[in-house]
Amino acid sequence: MFVFIGNLGLPGCDTVCVNLSAKEILDLAEEIIHKSTRVHDAVALVSLDKLSYENVVLPLAELEARQLSLIQCCVFPKMLSPHDNVRKASTEAEQKIDAHILSCRKREDVYRIIKIYAAKGESISPEAKCYLQCLVRDFEDNGLNLTAIKREEVERLKYEIDELSLRYIQNLNEDSSCLFFTEDELAGLPLEFLQNLEKTQNKEFKLTLESRHVAAILELCKIAKTRKTVAMAYGKRCGDTNIPVLQRLVQSRHRLARVCGYAHFADYALDRRMSKTSMRVIRFLEDISSSLTDLAIREFSILEDLKRKEEGEIPFGVEDLLYYIKRVEELQFDLDFGDIRQYFPVNLVLSGIFKICQDLFGIKFEEVTEVDVWYHDIRAFAVFDSGSGKLLGYFYLDMFTREGKCNHSCVVALQNNALFSNGACQIPVALLIAQFAKDGSGEAVPLGFSDVVNLFHEFGHVVQHICNRASFARFSGLRVDPDFREIPSQLLENWCYESFTLKLISGYRQDITKPLVDEVCKTLKRWRYSFSALKSLQEILYCLFDQIIYSDDDADLLQLIRSLHPKVMIGLPVVEGTNPASCFPRAVIGSEATCYSRLWSEVYAADIFASKFGDGHPNLYAGLQFRDKVLAPGGGKEPMELLTNFLGREPSTQAFIASRTNYSL
Repeated sequence: MFVFIGNLGLPGCDTVCVNLSAKEILDLAEEIIHKSTRVHDAVALVSLDKLSYENVVLPLAELEARQLSLIQCCVFPKMLSPHDNVRKASTEAEQKIDAHILSCRKREDVYRIIKIYAAKGESISPEAKCYLQCLVRDFEDNGLNLTAIKREEVERLKYEIDELSLRYIQNLNEDSSCLFFTEDELAGLPLEFLQNLEKTQNKEFKLTLESRHVAAILELCKIAKTRKTVAMAYGKRCGDTNIPVLQRLVQSRHRLARVCGYAHFADYALDRRMSKTSMRVIRFLEDISSSLTDLAIREFSILEDLKRKEEGEIPFGVEDLLYYIKRVEELQFDLDFGDIRQYFPVNLVLSGIFKICQDLFGIKFEEVTEVDVWYHDIRAFAVFDSGSGKLLGYFYLDMFTREGKCNHSCVVALQNNALFSNGACQIPVALLIAQFAKDGSGEAVPLGFSDVVNLFHEFGHVVQHICNRASFARFSGLRVDPDFREIPSQLLENWCYESFTLKLISGYRQDITKPLVDEVCKTLKRWRYSFSALKSLQEILYCLFDQIIYSDDDADLLQLIRSLHPKVMIGLPVVEGTNPASCFPRAVIGSEATCYSRLWSEVYAADIFASKFGDGHPNLYAGLQFRDKVLAPGGGKEPMELLTNFLGREPSTQAFIASRTNYSL
């Protein structure tokens, strides 16, 4: 095993090294591949009359557990290292390791041994049996259970799908469409926004169709014609090129699913998720849609009345939604988010999150100072059980933007919990990446409210990872069903809107003894749910579109959105001449047939919060139950079983619907 020389690592956790040089990363990658090859070779050579759990499954399980942290030592620096050569080596190492892992999952000799052992039906623990099933699926996902002809077809289709997906995204990235407007036509846009736009010799502003520009126009521009022009241009992007690409892509995915034994791609994509089938997802989305329709109609009437007062009898279009939602919110909520920002210093928010998690989940945090980090402002923390004092795990915090750092927020599992056959226990280590700012003097800028919510969300993933106690690394931490993965984070977000929490985590920048006043706390909660029915219906529209095209061989992409849009959006037609299918990347790469998953998590998190934590205060008993019954088992059990065991019934959509109705305008 690779030895880290001179590594000042986390106490008792010598397999996580976060500041390897470029050479060390590449050397470690080679060592990982070499060790993995030896283990797979050994499994492949086990005599058929001597197959056992100890010589077939256990070596692969322990290899996976031990190597995850080593792989992450190679891979995560590409996102965070301040050194170009380290990021380059990390990218190269990831490519080599990914290629090796894929080659291992195509080894027929290893698959044959695992398949024969599985057929023996040896008595092993439920978690071990689940892991064995996952091993079999690893190989069968690469077609090893198919005939040679079908396997070639799978490879061909996967290549075709990758090519078409890339072409779709490239078309969008290369789109250079732009519009030109006078200053009067951009009335309502802030001066700072206009100053950042290119100006022509005719004194017109050049507006590209970048999403940030489009969002600003649709939300802030007072001129209805401008909003419609921008919405039409944005919705027509790549229409002639991407619609045919998406049609071919959808058909290729359906063919892939059929070769693998599924009726259509949606069921292929959902088979191992909490939702299970496309029919269940569509029913879930349609149930929420129908439950929110009456509220959405009432919300829409408010917007329509205001547009009529301000613009006369011009018909209300979907392109007007963002603008008039913001207008009504400005009129009904006395919230100055610029002022609110001054109440959320980073360290105060962080200490408040620690206190909430301590009171809620029975865990406490201690900073680890004598430890290697990859940049000077990185912090590391140990997490202990409050009752027993037992060390549960560690996490790093990389909170501030800098050159060379990735530009998104997330949590990365650096090491998963695992139990080994010799009785040793490997503890989890997480890394939380945020994108907070510093001012010119290097001081942390107070957080905007959306940053606060995001930090709570990501910290939910940290808690989820640290509190997991699965015996197998495969089921530990964040390696759970994607439909389930976001539920703990969505749950923790709820406390951002409770007065108790807001007072705990807020304090005026110049006098932190002064938290947000009661009225602002209450208003933030009402603001959270303003026009929530209409916003949810917009999300459901795209989720349904995604689900239908991947569950219906004959779906007409051109007609589907035209019929679906008014049906879901209470009669509002799609913007004239547009088809979102031409510019809907989530349905192409990353969330194909699974766009519903974020909403699914939010709905079930709302049920958990309302049922167990409804008064807005941390409930230690309920929190410990959640930690023990939901977080600890991880991916080794069915998520629906975990939630049903915790709630005492199957999860429901009722709390989600009720929260929107109770706080309606």
